[in-house]
Amino acid sequence: MKGRIHSLQSFGTVDGPGVRYVVFCQGCPMRCQYCHNPDTWPVNAGEEMEASYIIEQYKRNEGFYTGGGITVTGGEPLLQIDFLLELFTLAKKEKIHTCIDTSGITYKPANEAYNTKLKELLKLTDLVMLDIKHIDPEKHLELTKQPNDGILAFAELLSELGVETWIRHVVVPGITDDDVYLDKLGYFIGGLKSVKVLDVLPYHDMAKPKYDNLGIDYVLKDVPPMDKSVALEKKQVILAGIKRRRAELA
Repeated sequence: MKGRIHSLQSFGTVDGPGVRYVVFCQGCPMRCQYCHNPDTWPVNAGEEMEASYIIEQYKRNEGFYTGGGITVTGGEPLLQIDFLLELFTLAKKEKIHTCIDTSGITYKPANEAYNTKLKELLKLTDLVMLDIKHIDPEKHLELTKQPNDGILAFAELLSELGVETWIRHVVVPGITDDDVYLDKLGYFIGGLKSVKVLDVLPYHDMAKPKYDNLGIDYVLKDVPPMDKSVALEKKQVILAGIKRRRAELA
């Protein structure tokens, strides 16, 4: 089984617990306005790699990954679910911690064939890092060119199956920093049973050169980066929504 891979990173430190071997999968249906990796969008680009090759590369530096493991990200890794099934099956045979960094966009509750594979994959997955772009359907569509109903349903599936989940949310000035929506996001997260971490990330514009090189218009070119202190304040708004929902469920 071969997957289309954009790149490999040997020592990732922000892609799950510990030091990680990070596999950047090629292809993504989302068109997030603040995407850091627009070069991963085309599904037919990248380099074809066998799952066994990636495991071999991991094993070469296995001693450095104590407390870490393998993270698949992208792009959108769940576009290549058959490849991930083989990769994670091999990883579990080697007792390697597995993590999926995903937007959840591929999940469609009515797609039984895909969901059967997805549930098998989740049995092999130790952690899902789920990036929720926006809680409001219309705002999400404007921001990413994709709906968010399947993404929120995927979050609920992870909760139902008890898969450890870390939620990520990027706060962009004037786009995803509205306290009303952040409170709603927190209220939604508060109903999920398997969320262990909330990571609120301040928007930055370091991807601008990539867009220039690819000849793609960077829609947010006039949006200033968000100060980390403001992002921390916004995190408190989300946490308040989480606490309110959990209090109601208690």
